[in-house]
Amino acid sequence: MSTQAVIRTGGKQVLVSEGDVIDIELLAGQKDGDEVTFPEVLMLVDGNNSRIGAPLLTDVTVKAKILKEVKGEKTKAIFFRHRKDSMTTKGHRQHYHRVSITLVGA
Repeated sequence: MSTQAVIRTGGKQVLVSEGDVIDIELLAGQKDGDEVTFPEVLMLVDGNNSRIGAPLLTDVTVKAKILKEVKGEKTKAIFFRHRKDSMTTKGHRQHYHRVSITLVGA
């Protein structure tokens, strides 16, 4: 079993391990190919050993490489006006960074 960690990014908690490819909220000022460090590690699991931060593990970091910027699934919002014979439809696609986890641990 590989080393796993729970990190906090973009207001969400994500379980990651080395080699994972995940989509996270856009990171300000970052572009494709940049190396990123996630210092907010909440939990680390290494085999049978686990460490839980209170609230963070200060000596553990997770490193990743930004692969590309992607768009999420399209969501539709429909605004309906009762008895007015009027309806408006709007769509939205959220932008994400697709990252590959390169290092979990020290």
